[in-house]
Amino acid sequence: MIDTIEKEDPVISEEEAAQYDRQIRLWGLDAQKRLRGSRVLLAGLGGLGAEVAKNLILAGVKGLTLLDHEKVSEESCRAQFLVPVTARGQNRAQASLERGQNLNPMVKVLADQDRVEDKPDDFFLQFDAVCLTGCSRDLMVRVDQLCSKHNIKVFCGDVYGYYGYMFCNLGKEHNYVEEKPKLVKPTGNDGPEAKKAKVDPNETTMVKKTASFCPLKEALEVDWTTEKAKAGMKKTPVDYFMLHVLLKFRTDKGRDPDPQSYPEDSRLLRQIRDDVLEALEVSADLLNDDFISYCFSEMSPVCAVVGGVLGQEVVKALSQRDPPHRNFFFFDGRKGNGVVDYFGPN
Repeated sequence: MIDTIEKEDPVISEEEAAQYDRQIRLWGLDAQKRLRGSRVLLAGLGGLGAEVAKNLILAGVKGLTLLDHEKVSEESCRAQFLVPVTARGQNRAQASLERGQNLNPMVKVLADQDRVEDKPDDFFLQFDAVCLTGCSRDLMVRVDQLCSKHNIKVFCGDVYGYYGYMFCNLGKEHNYVEEKPKLVKPTGNDGPEAKKAKVDPNETTMVKKTASFCPLKEALEVDWTTEKAKAGMKKTPVDYFMLHVLLKFRTDKGRDPDPQSYPEDSRLLRQIRDDVLEALEVSADLLNDDFISYCFSEMSPVCAVVGGVLGQEVVKALSQRDPPHRNFFFFDGRKGNGVVDYFGPN
């Protein structure tokens, strides 16, 4: 697994160097080598999964396994551009394979039609990063706990209508490098200004840094009754509590809110919202009814934004280049903005 910046890197061929020329110029040859040596599992080939798959394949990972047991439906075709319109009724992973592979023949893309819930623990240990979309809370917690013990990067994400989120757990010690402007040593001239280090706009230096992450279970089990949590409530994005509601809906119904059963699902969302906020011991007014009308189906533009961020974070983590998002990213398509926030023990 990728655990230190000093990992022995694979060799980049001349053909690969030409293929990845632009991104090598952007984040460097060492980062591209680490990407080229990484294997990624992507579970869930809905609209968000297709965006993430596209971004990882184009970035040039060594291998990408597409895992999905669902069949292609009319609903999934609306936001899933890797699936041909003629593939309705086929397995989503298999139907996404050809277009995904055509994006970059240098990446080994595989399709797996099994249920992710049925996979044994050993299956996940062959990857450097695991990305889960459309999965239940219990499954995400299980896989996250397993991968954390083996230094495997874990990412989770979903899109619910106009809303989307991403979570990542890169372990207790994630090492990365960040490019910083180079400071020029002060000259020997007299005066206070001459003794201050100055930034040279023409030169940069690479700085090694470390970031710490917590498991998903801890991130979702914040104690909101503490004085510290109460004090920070005003700055807490309501998207965090909305995520709790939508994950509970998925657990209870075994699916996401469906436009075909809008009246019934709307009533259930209100009830779950009330139950979740009460269980968390936070104000019942924290999350009003407005969100209910906007959390049905996967919206293609929201998939593109969240999938772009999620794919970018996987690339950053595997290449160990640039500071990662720690540990949640929430996107609100109604407002057109996103926010990064940390939840869990410091």
